[in-house]
Amino acid sequence: MSTSGMEVRRVSAGNGWAWMVEGFALFKKSPVIWIALFIIYLLIGMMLSVVKMVGPIVLNLLAPVFLAGFMLGCRALDNDEELEINHLFAGFKQNTAQLITVGGIYLAGIIVIVGIMFSGSSGTALSAIFSGQVMDPQQAAATLGDGFIFGALIGLALMVPLIMAYWFAPALVVFHGMPALEAMKLSFQACLRNMLPLFVYSLISAALLVLAIIPLGLGLLVMIPTMTASLYVSYKDIFAITEVPQVGEIEEV
Repeated sequence: MSTSGMEVRRVSAGNGWAWMVEGFALFKKSPVIWIALFIIYLLIGMMLSVVKMVGPIVLNLLAPVFLAGFMLGCRALDNDEELEINHLFAGFKQNTAQLITVGGIYLAGIIVIVGIMFSGSSGTALSAIFSGQVMDPQQAAATLGDGFIFGALIGLALMVPLIMAYWFAPALVVFHGMPALEAMKLSFQACLRNMLPLFVYSLISAALLVLAIIPLGLGLLVMIPTMTASLYVSYKDIFAITEVPQVGEIEEV
């Protein structure tokens, strides 16, 4: 049980596989729209990435907003309703400021972690990296030095709790109206309580992603939507949600 009043259950390791299976079941309900949503989101990301510096920052800030839209789409399918293209942008109509705050906190965390990773590297190494200089692996290792390897290990270790705090946050914000910090705290608690099923889920996801990439990457058109839907399934499972709150319904346009 969490301090927010929402139940946080500890589920079995096998649930990690069940999340993926049920996520695929949600994908099968509307595969064409799922693929269309994924392609549109990918195109938005590509367009933003063209704008140097600003584009990636904006994309990171808006990522929870789009993810919230996907969660609303999953709820629609879960209720035997239609998945629509409008669902991709539904997060812009409900608790948008808090969703962007989630993205901002996550981005700030990444910036801090990257700073830690490169804290032991020389100025020469950093200037070479950020100037786009191409180096072979041995040259890069020699230039970065042992300090970078140590910093990288610390950085990778810090990424785990950051991802845990981010994992369920968009769903908690859009469905339960939680402030960003409270949602991220509860997400971290939920992940910490369910490390084993999440570890199983991550192994399954990694294996399936490798298989999805083999056929010219076309399998990603199925795998990414399935993983997105499985996030919704795991949210319902871990928080013992039998009926997802109707907060954030898509308005008619």
